[in-house]
Amino acid sequence: MAKPFITAAWRDLLMLNWRVDRSLLQPHVPEGTELDPWKGDCYVSLVGFRFLDLAVKGLPAVGHRDFPEINLRFYVRREMEGEVRRGVVFICELTPRRIVEWVARTVYNEPYKTLPMRGEVNEENTQYELQQAGQWQGMAARPAGDWREPAEKSRETFLIEHYWGYNRQSGGHTMEYEVTHPIWRTRPAQLARFDLDVESLYGSQWAEALADEPDAVVLAEGSEVTVFSGIRM
Repeated sequence: MAKPFITAAWRDLLMLNWRVDRSLLQPHVPEGTELDPWKGDCYVSLVGFRFLDLAVKGLPAVGHRDFPEINLRFYVRREMEGEVRRGVVFICELTPRRIVEWVARTVYNEPYKTLPMRGEVNEENTQYELQQAGQWQGMAARPAGDWREPAEKSRETFLIEHYWGYNRQSGGHTMEYEVTHPIWRTRPAQLARFDLDVESLYGSQWAEALADEPDAVVLAEGSEVTVFSGIRM
């Protein structure tokens, strides 16, 4: 049975979401999973959030507990003995903590990179930035409504409620790991800023896919989370 590996809090999530062609995602789908569309459309999400109170196997990560993170992810599913496990696959995860990158790559083979980063959250704005070539660039949104628990079959619920992670390991097999947290409240938001150099971060195909304004901008409250040790499928 898998044991908790990481405990933390993921707070103040800013999600920019685009509909994309499934052919862009298919090469990244781990073996044993399949793309998980919402009403026929496949989505990719750029997610900024505050990673707080990090502890590894119950031990506080002193000096590395609180930091912002930005990840690019998409959605897959796996059916197992009649259970549908809905999960995420990460294209790239960005952190300002090199030790976090090392642990994530070593233990989970997650595609982390380290860059200078910062975040700012208040009642009027949620913003996450990173530095490339000496320039700060980022993503930000303004709230456009009150906090609420999203409807069960809404797009917001589809985008935020995933409790499994999948990635392709160096030997070609797939790792599966569970993530647990309570249901997150969300609020609608309006895009205030998006000037990330997507091509330099993720490549030209992603720059083209994310060239238009997002199809949905969502703020999620977040919560405490537990990430369990991964197992080979």
